[in-house]
Amino acid sequence: MTWLRISDKPVVKVYRGYVHQGTIVVFGHVLRRSALPRKKYRQNFWSNSFALLRLFMARPVAGMTVKVAGIEEDVRHITEKDGFFRLEWKPDKPLSPGWHPVKVELITANLGQHDPITAGEGEVFQAHSTQYGFISDIDDTFLISHSANLRKRLHVLLTENAYSRDPFEDVVEHYQLLARAGTDEKALNPFFYVSSSEWNLYDYILTFCEKNGIPDGVFLLNQIKQLREVWKTGQNKHLTKFTRIVRILEAFPEMKFVLLGDDTQEDPNIYASLVQHFPRQIRCVYLRRVHEKNEVRTQGFVDKVVAAGVPCCYFKHSSEAIRHSVQIGLVEQVHVRE
Repeated sequence: MTWLRISDKPVVKVYRGYVHQGTIVVFGHVLRRSALPRKKYRQNFWSNSFALLRLFMARPVAGMTVKVAGIEEDVRHITEKDGFFRLEWKPDKPLSPGWHPVKVELITANLGQHDPITAGEGEVFQAHSTQYGFISDIDDTFLISHSANLRKRLHVLLTENAYSRDPFEDVVEHYQLLARAGTDEKALNPFFYVSSSEWNLYDYILTFCEKNGIPDGVFLLNQIKQLREVWKTGQNKHLTKFTRIVRILEAFPEMKFVLLGDDTQEDPNIYASLVQHFPRQIRCVYLRRVHEKNEVRTQGFVDKVVAAGVPCCYFKHSSEAIRHSVQIGLVEQVHVRE
């Protein structure tokens, strides 16, 4: 099916992982069908639509054994029902701060077989010893997505591509300032992008972030979906989002976190709950004002966050968020357009 730019060969998809308290965490999927990397980005409806739909033609495979390559310890995992795997181990020597390559091999389901069928490569991030970490949503937080309107969301996904999509004005500047908050270019703060968007869109989102200068980070997305479920993309599994964020907060108990989201779905509720559970770890909350019908409800959650003693900025334009970051001493004084 190469003419459709779809591979029927087994693939080990390794996503960006992280290191916490000396433990490396790597996750990914084993797929028996997957879209080949996109080579050309043209502003063409049919090209963009088919490229997007191909991402949802992925076929995960359960019950396959993957192992970490190149280490003495035999670290393995059998893929789950949706093909997902999560590998954790402590390296012999601590990793230096920054990004490090990792390789995951697919071997036969027979645990006695050690010859790899194929392998996938990824990266893991060892955070610098910085004061802050940032947990951000994606859709309608920095990527204009129209999440509150399913018809508009699908239209953008099907007619645009990772190169033609737009971030909100000044949001890149804000994120780059946050990456350097209390530190410098040599030891940037870690970013974790936690979204209800599916793992199908991982490469799409990664390309968008790299093209627009969004700070490098670890992505924690939602359960992979099939082609028949495209119309439900990004519309559920909000409870698991709370769980994914809790996992990060617990992994870095000494770090203060800033939460960034929007009012289109459940970010305000989730973030208010996180403030209640982890008041000492949350430095600030940012919520983008996108969906007018949700403003009254969102303001109620904003009031809860502020009442708990955590600064919260409910803003329409990122320039407001930047000014707020300066006011609370999170970032240094900068010139912000009015």
